[in-house]
Amino acid sequence: MSWLDELEHDQASGRKRLVALLDPDDLPSGREWIRFLDRLQASPVTDIFIGGSLLIKHNVSDIIQSVRERFDGPVVIFPGSPDQVVKGANALLFLSLISGRNPELLIGRHVESAMRIRRLGLEIVPTGYMLFGNNLLTTASYMSQTLPIPLDKPEIAAATAAAGEMLGLRVMFADAGSGASQSVTASIIASIKENTSCPLIVGGGLRDAASVIAAWNAGADVVVIGNALEKQTNNLSWLPDPSRFSKASRLI
Repeated sequence: MSWLDELEHDQASGRKRLVALLDPDDLPSGREWIRFLDRLQASPVTDIFIGGSLLIKHNVSDIIQSVRERFDGPVVIFPGSPDQVVKGANALLFLSLISGRNPELLIGRHVESAMRIRRLGLEIVPTGYMLFGNNLLTTASYMSQTLPIPLDKPEIAAATAAAGEMLGLRVMFADAGSGASQSVTASIIASIKENTSCPLIVGGGLRDAASVIAAWNAGADVVVIGNALEKQTNNLSWLPDPSRFSKASRLI
C-alpha cells in the first residue's frame, strides 16, 4: 500500500497522524543528532517530513539516509525547491501553492522537476499547499513571494481548497509557515474539512500539545510540528499521542 493509500485509509477510519518536520538547516549534529532521532523513534511521531525553504548546510539525501536508519515510520519529502527532490523517501509531496498567484509555484517548478522525479521513481502525492497568516511575514511567504490567506477568512480557505480538489489534488496542506506567531485557526481547519473530502494536513505555529490536539479536534488528519521540535530536541515528552484522539480508539 502506498503512503497516500495509507493516509486515505487512516482518514476514512478516523486515525490521526503526527509528523515531525525536519529542516536540514536547523538540525543538531554529531551525537546529538543520533540522540534526537532515537527520541523521535520512541515518541508518538508517526511520520517524518524532510525539507526547507532555504538549504545551505546539509544534503537532503544524507538526512534521509540517517533518518531511515533509526526511524521506522514513513519518510516524506516536503520540498522547498527542485534540488531537494532526491531518492530514498517513501513519498514526495508534489506541492502546488494554490493560495498564491505565483506561476512558478503553481506549475513552473513542477515542469522543471517532473522528469527528474519520474526517473527517481518516487511516489507522488499531488498536494494543494495553502499559506495562512495575518500581516507577519514568514520564511515561506517571503520565499514564495505570495500573500497568505488571512486567518479570519475561512470562506476563502474553503473555496481555495475546494478548487484544488476539483483540479485533482489529493491532499490539502494548510500551513501558517515556519516560525509563525499564530497557527491555522480551528475555523479555517473546519471550513476546509467541511468543503473537501481529501486528507487535510495542518502545520505552522503549533508549539504545544494543546495546539496540536485543537488542530486534530477541528478536523486535521495530520498535524506537523517543526520549530517546536528544533527548539527542544532533548525533550519530546510533551508530544501528544495521535492514537488517543483517533475515532477508532474512542470506539473501543
